[in-house]
Amino acid sequence: MAGKIAKGMRKRLFQIGVFVVAGAVLLSGWIFRQSIVRGAEARSVAEDQQTRDVVIDANRGTIYDINGNVLAQSATVWNVVLSPNDISGNADKIANSIEGDFTIEQMKDLLATGLSEILGVEEQEIRDRCEKNNYYEIVKRQIDSATKDALITWLDENDVTCVSTLETSKRSYPYNNLASTVIGFTNNDNQGAYGLEAQYNSYLSGTPGRLVASKNALGRDMPYSYEKNYEAVDGKGIVLTLDLNVQHFLEDALDNVITQHHPDNRTCGIVMNVKTGEILAMATKEDFNLNDPYTITDPDTLAQLSTLSGEEYEKARNDAWYRTWKNKAITELYEPGSVFKVVTGSAALEEKVISMDSTFNCVGRYNFNIPGVKPISCWKPSGHGTLDLTRAFVNSCNPAFITIGQRLGIDAFYRYFKAYGLTERTGIDLPSESNSYTLGYEQYGVVELASASFGQSNKITPIQMLTAFCASINDGKLMQPHVVKQLLDSEGNVEQTIEPVVKRQVISAETSAQLRQMLEAVVSVNGNGAVAGYRILGKTGTAEKLDDHNEIATKRVSSMIGAAPADDPEVAVLIMVDEPTSGQVYGSAVAAPAISEVMADLLPYLNVQKEADEDENVTHTVPNLVGIDFLTAKAKLNELGITNTVVYGDGTSVLRQMPAGGAKVGENGTVILYTGENVAEQTVTMVDLIGKTPADANRTLTNMGLNIALSGVSEGDAVTVVNQSVAVGETVPKGTVITVTCVNVGD
Repeated sequence: MAGKIAKGMRKRLFQIGVFVVAGAVLLSGWIFRQSIVRGAEARSVAEDQQTRDVVIDANRGTIYDINGNVLAQSATVWNVVLSPNDISGNADKIANSIEGDFTIEQMKDLLATGLSEILGVEEQEIRDRCEKNNYYEIVKRQIDSATKDALITWLDENDVTCVSTLETSKRSYPYNNLASTVIGFTNNDNQGAYGLEAQYNSYLSGTPGRLVASKNALGRDMPYSYEKNYEAVDGKGIVLTLDLNVQHFLEDALDNVITQHHPDNRTCGIVMNVKTGEILAMATKEDFNLNDPYTITDPDTLAQLSTLSGEEYEKARNDAWYRTWKNKAITELYEPGSVFKVVTGSAALEEKVISMDSTFNCVGRYNFNIPGVKPISCWKPSGHGTLDLTRAFVNSCNPAFITIGQRLGIDAFYRYFKAYGLTERTGIDLPSESNSYTLGYEQYGVVELASASFGQSNKITPIQMLTAFCASINDGKLMQPHVVKQLLDSEGNVEQTIEPVVKRQVISAETSAQLRQMLEAVVSVNGNGAVAGYRILGKTGTAEKLDDHNEIATKRVSSMIGAAPADDPEVAVLIMVDEPTSGQVYGSAVAAPAISEVMADLLPYLNVQKEADEDENVTHTVPNLVGIDFLTAKAKLNELGITNTVVYGDGTSVLRQMPAGGAKVGENGTVILYTGENVAEQTVTMVDLIGKTPADANRTLTNMGLNIALSGVSEGDAVTVVNQSVAVGETVPKGTVITVTCVNVGD
């Protein structure tokens, strides 16, 4: 019996031991999980219960233009902070001060009505924040000094202690719309949302500070001795290559384009240092106010939005924002048209498949002599006849450049297309740069090569086209475009200077010099982009916009690139107008006057010296008259002293003019105005001016209805004409500016 009892006791003791061991293991596991596995979480919860952590925004770095003008800076503002957990204590304090009852609900009513009136916040939103269970609710962000002062006065008068202000910073843009699509803006969290603000956000934003305050068991803040303040570190600054004055020149010209030609798809412009790739100005119009980027001002867009609601409204509004903020110069593609001919022409010269003496015959179209393949027409239906290479550029003859492209061949054409950087992004230091949309090598055939040779079929960005153009006139060097010149530390000291980068040599210096010579003739003969006293080179373009559903293009892109001084270019300007709807659509009529306008301001500002002899006999600048009634046009010309005006057509408004706006004419200069849609262009055949005196040449040209621009020496007994920009026997429109070069043969 005793043995059985002892055996039972041993069994029970064993079971108890097993339970004890199992319990110990479970307890150890729980302790391990709580202390090790969930330790970080527990510590975080404990810290959250015991501390109040407030983020203090850092001041963003300042953005300067190249001359030190502030384009973006941080201004001191204040966030209004409510502590819901302190509302009860605040109500008790007021009750004690008035020696009566003052409930929590009355306190909430006071906060809702008072803060709503001062801050412009809905009362219900404030009531909702009063119901939170924490010590930090932002009621309103970034109030200005006047609002803060009014709030402080109200808080003092009403003995409110559960509301405070916390100093922070707000981005401020002194020039509102200026360079808005380049600079960009910040969001409510003071982070870069677009443009340079986004591209250099990590550099500009700095490091936020923190205010950590201890809380007692009741959740109240402990005395100040239990606070720790971690100072914010201000962001660093950047200096741009943009020049505030040049930016004004460009934007004023684009505004005038908008006013006169009403483009459906906006316009853009770029001013670039040819030798360094630095962007002196870049703009898209229409644009937006950097200080109020979310406000839509376009009347048509607002009218459309007013008809929508719900998700449709939100999508349309977001699309409108995106369209307004886009930097057209780097994000949108276009077919450059005849401006692209600098690529085809320079490549063919470099490969020596043509020379300056090569000739081309234009009969008004290019016939492929391939069954089923339609001819490609020239813009001049009657044709240009026999042209040398310079005249092919001057007349922008498509059949001539198709011929050049065919001689160059697909292999060489595609090789230079790539070498000019047109199959890759330029790498400009701005966000959202688009790449081109071009034919792949295997997609080229005879017809594709033909259309590509004069700037159709391939879509590129304006910055790609300008960069390639600059390479063609900069001794063949393709430069890296950039908008940031220097990186500064938080004290304003220079940390890094961005040096010019040559990406590669595309053509030889010799070929580039030949191209400059021909492009100068384009401006001097046609007057497109001309400015009195300056030698300017350039090329206009008018591209058809084709889509997948319509083989007949009804919309155009008008553009021009001009550069100066012609013999050693320092600066180039691109103007692109997308779908002009008023007046002419040609680049010569739409974009060229804007080039002249920019250059007339830009070149004196950059201290580019006039060539004194170029001003001889040039006294009047022809205004751009397209789109206004012809009586007003004649009156404007008369006011300028240009009295020799000829009008062709029975319409009431000017549809085209010769010479174009911006051209210079002499005392007896002639301006031809066309007011009829179907009126044939008035032309004359050039005579021989070689050997004549400047006075005789001027008289001859005036009687022919042409204008003269003298180059070289113009005074002296032995001064004679030794060269003329238009060859003898060539047909030119009346009003054309003919450049004649004179020398003193007695020297």
